[in-house]
This record gives sequence, structure tokens and C-alpha cells, in this order.
Amino acid sequence: MTRLGAGRYADAGPAVSDDVATSVHELSTVDGAAVTGVLRVPGRARSVVTLMHPRQDVTHHTLVPYLLAAGYAVWTQGSRSLNNDLNLLHEQAILDFAAGQVFLHESGFDHVVTLGHSGGGTLAAFYVEQAARTDRLGTAPSGRPVALPDATMPLPDGAIFLAPHPGQGALLQRVIDPSVTDEADPLSVDPALDPFAAANGFRDAPAPAEYGADFVARYRAAQADRVRRLDATAAAMVAEARSANRSYKAHADASQRRRALVPRLLTVHRTDADLRNVDLSIDPNARPYGSLFGRRPDLTNYGLVGFGRLSTAEAWMSTWSANTTNADFLRCAPGVTVPTLLLEFTGDQASFPSDIAAFSQALGADDLTVDAVAGTHFGRPLTPDGPSGNELASAVIEKWLGARFPA
Repeated sequence: MTRLGAGRYADAGPAVSDDVATSVHELSTVDGAAVTGVLRVPGRARSVVTLMHPRQDVTHHTLVPYLLAAGYAVWTQGSRSLNNDLNLLHEQAILDFAAGQVFLHESGFDHVVTLGHSGGGTLAAFYVEQAARTDRLGTAPSGRPVALPDATMPLPDGAIFLAPHPGQGALLQRVIDPSVTDEADPLSVDPALDPFAAANGFRDAPAPAEYGADFVARYRAAQADRVRRLDATAAAMVAEARSANRSYKAHADASQRRRALVPRLLTVHRTDADLRNVDLSIDPNARPYGSLFGRRPDLTNYGLVGFGRLSTAEAWMSTWSANTTNADFLRCAPGVTVPTLLLEFTGDQASFPSDIAAFSQALGADDLTVDAVAGTHFGRPLTPDGPSGNELASAVIEKWLGARFPA
């Protein structure tokens, strides 16, 4: 039996040459956090491509060996929330991003180019947008102060966005299951909104579902409603903590300090329920049946893996709420004015043709290239014997880089 998550991860790229010098670096951010990165330099490379994701380890991203083979240095960096997004604040993540950019600009490279894949795309867009501003954000959505106004934030010379989704908040709203009727009960369901009920158009996998336009409209409205309800819960949690902290400062009462510090966590059940993953006629492309998390969304939707499943109230507001996050690709895109490559995978399960069209209209770069190659969101091939999406993407990326930033 094929396991539920089969097909999620791409295979490794070509072997890395022995002449690539590899070094590991620990950097300090402007607000005192420690982040690490790996620098790989082939020969006398003068241009460096950077990869970072707000919550995932990209040290061994499949594009790394392709870029090295083309003669480019590669910087892969983690955030302070690496592999643990419980308290991921995007306003802090771009401070982490800034530490890497400062290091690379001080290392003497002629050109520094960012490459953001998936959620790394929105992170890079958010960084570039804030780096170019004189009135940077001073707080996260929860009101927590952040040091963006004080940070050194060098602009990259170019930006590559590979299969960027619209941001983790916008993404969660499109994958959240609105049929949940009780946030404390992962099995609660409103039959009228159940995406996996035959009465609503679902058919047993792998036969594609056929949802009617009325159901799709009601479903999407209900998804937005559920997110707003979670927003209200998160806002109340933050208000409670801030009230306790004010009381502690006024009265030096340790019990109030403990009340302020106690974790306030949102557990969000069932976040693998985008209708497009099972009804391939909605926003059609060449994607296979299934989601980023596996080939049976009707099952994985109830499992442990999924977006935004557990977070602090502050992280919800900064990262997972479509209504309060600052890390939204469309919001940030007009501020991206450096030369830009926007590259689509034609079988993507998270970044759809309507997204790419909207992104291409919103990006502020005069030098903008929009292209597409065959592949799924993580760069796997669309056919068993075909080239991988990462192999095809690397060829487009190398050509675009070579025309602007010689290795």
C-alpha cells in the first residue's frame, strides 16, 4: 500500500564537486538571536544565491547542487524558528534574513541574489519590501516590538521566486476545513460543509471530486469565517497576556508575571482541505490528485501534519491569519523592484495559475521575467520518466542569472 505522504519530497540533485569549499557560520541578529547558515563556494565564484525558509531547513535544498554546478556560490540559512514554528513571527524571521544578507554583502561577493521557494518566496518578498522602506514596521501584529527600524537590511541585487504561494496566512485560509463545528473536537463536522461528503460532490479517491459553484462559494466564505473566529480567539489571548503584564509592572506581583508568561496556544484541526486538491477542474493546471501532504487529503486532513496546527496566539497573528499577517505576497510584491524571476511549476498543488497571474501583475520590478516549467510544488516530475521540475527550473534560473549576474 502506498503511504499517505508518498510523493511529497523531491529526489536529490547532482553530486557536488569536491572543489566546493563549505563553511558553517553562526550569525547574530540585531535583536540578539543566533541563526546559522552554510556557505558553499565553487572555485572563485563572485555571485551568491541565497535560500531561506521561515520554518524549514533548506541546507540540502535540491537546487543547491545545480547552482553550484553552474558556478554560483550558495548560502542556505535557517531562522530562529527552524523546524519549530510554534512561535514563528515573520517580523523576526526577516531580521534573521537580514543577518545573512549583511554577512554576504560584507563577504565581498559582487552580486547577492535571493531565491525563495514556496513559503521562502513570501519571506523574501517581505524582506525586500521592508528593506526598501524608510518607515519599517516597528511591531508585529500582536503589538510586540520588533527591531526592523534599527536593522541593517541590504537590498539583494535580484530576486527569484520559485513556486511561491500567497503567504502562509492566505494559504491556510484556502486549506482550512470550515466544516469543523467545535475547535476542541477534531472529528466535529457540519455535513453541509464537509468537503469529503458525497452529497457535496466528493468521490472516493483518486476519482476527482465535482463540486458545484454554490458549494464552492459557501465553502470559501465559511473558510474565511472560521479564520475570523480563530482571529478573535488569538486576539483575546494576546489581550489577556498584555493585561497581566501591565498589572505586574504596576504592582510587581509575581503571580501576574506568571499569568503573563503562561503559553496561550491555538490548536487548529484539519488544515488539508483545499477543494482544488481533489477537484482538479478548479483553477486547473497539470497537478496530480492530492495535496502537499499526500495523495489522500480526505485522510491526511485528519492527521498530525498540516499548516498552522499548533501556534502561539502571536504566531497565529503574524504568520497564519490571512487578516493580520504582514507576510502576504500580494501586499509585498509592489515593493519588490529589483530584477525578478517568477517561476511557476505547471503541476503545483499550492501555487496555482491564478496566483502566478496575480503575482506577475503585482510585482514592482521593471526587469520581470515570468516563466513556467513542468513539475509539482516540490519539484518532482509530472511523468514517471520525465525530467524533474527542479532540473527544469535550474536551467531557467541559470539562464536568467547568467544574463544579469555572472557566476
